[in-house]
Amino acid sequence: MPQNLLDFDLDGLTAWFGELGEKPFRARQVFHWVHQAGVADFAQMTDIAKNLREKLQQQAVVVPPAVSYAHTSTDGTRKWLFDVGVANGIETVFIPEEDRGTLCVSSQVGCALECTFCSTGRQGFNRNLTVAEIIGQLWVAHHSLRGEANRTTGEVSDRPVTNVVMMGMGEPLANLENVVTALGIMLDDHAYGLSRRRVTVSTSGLVPAMDRLAERCPVALAVSLHAPNDALRDQIVPINKKYPLRELMAACRRYLVHAPRDFITFEYVMLAGVNDAPGHARQLIELVREVPCKFNLIPFNPFPDSGYEKPRGEAMRVFREILQDAGLVVTTRKTRGDDIDAACGQLAGKVADKSGRVMKRMHKETA
Repeated sequence: MPQNLLDFDLDGLTAWFGELGEKPFRARQVFHWVHQAGVADFAQMTDIAKNLREKLQQQAVVVPPAVSYAHTSTDGTRKWLFDVGVANGIETVFIPEEDRGTLCVSSQVGCALECTFCSTGRQGFNRNLTVAEIIGQLWVAHHSLRGEANRTTGEVSDRPVTNVVMMGMGEPLANLENVVTALGIMLDDHAYGLSRRRVTVSTSGLVPAMDRLAERCPVALAVSLHAPNDALRDQIVPINKKYPLRELMAACRRYLVHAPRDFITFEYVMLAGVNDAPGHARQLIELVREVPCKFNLIPFNPFPDSGYEKPRGEAMRVFREILQDAGLVVTTRKTRGDDIDAACGQLAGKVADKSGRVMKRMHKETA
């Protein structure tokens, strides 16, 4: 079977070229063609020797995941559904703003962590994505958006994707090896040349993997917190039972030693009547007292049979002001792309569940 070159970072591609008897500079040339120029046809790589092009045509391919459909929201948000085989699909979202273009990338087909407010988690879990399937989302978005005018400024850019957030389907740190390789490609000046400050990995709190990420590829870190105490977080973010808040906060402090930013972003999905009371805000202040951080408050985005409701605007205002009065930096995430189910927590894709979770839930609901 031909080797998909999207599975390689530059070191990996150089090593593979060495096995073919080719020099390292040839790997750099091809890497540039694939990622910066977006060329998948070796015949079009005009500065590559003809015999190498012929060799690559026989032994290699450049194949991102196939696009099943692409939708554009009324606010300009884009969503792609990628076919990753055997009734599985993953979703990727691009959010255009005046000063940036942010791509939300998936790392798994489904998710095994079962956060109760997340549509992805309700679909069950199938498998980890390969490096080619992760970086392929950026490859497709970057090259399909390049040359389009910004809806706000009207400017045309050759670099439409300025920021990447690993906040799509799945828990990135549960697929650490492939995610780290994909991150390396995103950061490589021979590929997309993104800044470590502009690439963010979001985690629900896999503490050992947070430490490994800090050692191997420290990028900006966002932690899906969603609760100020262990009792509540155990209910809505079950991984907390394995890595409780005390361990998670300690891991955040360790990560900051290596991080490109001097703060951790805590994501907090606000669920009406569950975690949005003033008392919860005051508990958060105590929880993060020793962790330099900022909060991103996210109003819950409804999906069918979630069991949760969006918080009232007044509840969010009071919650935010309590945190701000304590000196914390707080932003409220705008809901973008909800008319195409592209908002935070709404990504579901298509998952051929191997975890048995969907069948167990259906049995429980009908019992």
